[in-house]
Amino acid sequence: MDERGTKTFELHRQSSVLAKEFEFAARLNSMARQAATERAAFAITRFYERCKLQKDGKLTGKVGYPQFQKDCRSVEYKTSGWKLSEDAKRITFTDGCGIGTLKMVGTRDLAETPRDTIKRVRLVKQADGVYVQFCIDATRKETVEPSGVALGIDVGLESFYTDSEGRKVANPRFEKKARKKLKLRHRRVSRKKKGSANRKKARNRLGRAYLKVSRQRKDFAIKAARCVVMSNDVIVFEDLQIANMVKNHCLARSISDVSWGQFRHWADYYGKVFGKIVLAVPPQYTSQDCSGCGTRVQKSLSERTHQCPKCELVLDRDENVALNILAKGLEFWATTTEGHSES
Repeated sequence: MDERGTKTFELHRQSSVLAKEFEFAARLNSMARQAATERAAFAITRFYERCKLQKDGKLTGKVGYPQFQKDCRSVEYKTSGWKLSEDAKRITFTDGCGIGTLKMVGTRDLAETPRDTIKRVRLVKQADGVYVQFCIDATRKETVEPSGVALGIDVGLESFYTDSEGRKVANPRFEKKARKKLKLRHRRVSRKKKGSANRKKARNRLGRAYLKVSRQRKDFAIKAARCVVMSNDVIVFEDLQIANMVKNHCLARSISDVSWGQFRHWADYYGKVFGKIVLAVPPQYTSQDCSGCGTRVQKSLSERTHQCPKCELVLDRDENVALNILAKGLEFWATTTEGHSES
């Protein structure tokens, strides 16, 4: 419930009222309407949470009202409104929207999946076709040999990340490499007459180009996260506020292109799958403190080498940051485990 007393079940009740008034809503499966209502309730609740954060001084900038989604490209069903064929190669939508039976093409075999474990089915329209997503109630656990290694990771723009062992992974810069093609396709869209079939085709080609970049970023983040988690027992990141960082217009495009958020998300996921420890520590002073003696050495962003006047440690700036992140993470983990053991 939010601050004004709006409850999810009240929105569900309003959804039922609207279904009696509007034919297009009545044709939609009742559980699909419920799923849409839940998304609206989440948006409203999040709006009031952000208002509270702004009031407490923990959030800067404008807090936008929930917006009506004019061009909705997805519909979500729960346990009714759809039916899988025996071989799980086709799915039939049984509500009144007239979608009918769709043939599914993919590498996942759902034939052996118990039907009662499929909790939600989502139809998503993208630039290159329509996709069916299945939300399955399953527990994924994999066992790997412990490595006995703890690793601190500093994500950046020069390199995708630098770890506490001094290894660097290059930043692939997918959007930057595709920028010339994206600009060309933007120009082609702008030259087409609004509402014409040619403009629609040009928009679709532009959407496909952006979709390719998005998938490249996701694929790279997944592979990098899996490799890091499988090779180490403890992985420590900085708890970066990426939403605030992209407000810097000079760096917004580069930060978005490097996809730190996806990398962190998949590292957390694989940490649960492989039973590894993934931590996030505050980023304050990790770039200024010396990893050798702890002296705070002031430096500008242009300085890429850490030089400590006290212990005379000379180190790559990002490696020094990664070592500080690791030290913070191990200290936090030791404090947490001690607290659990005492209780």
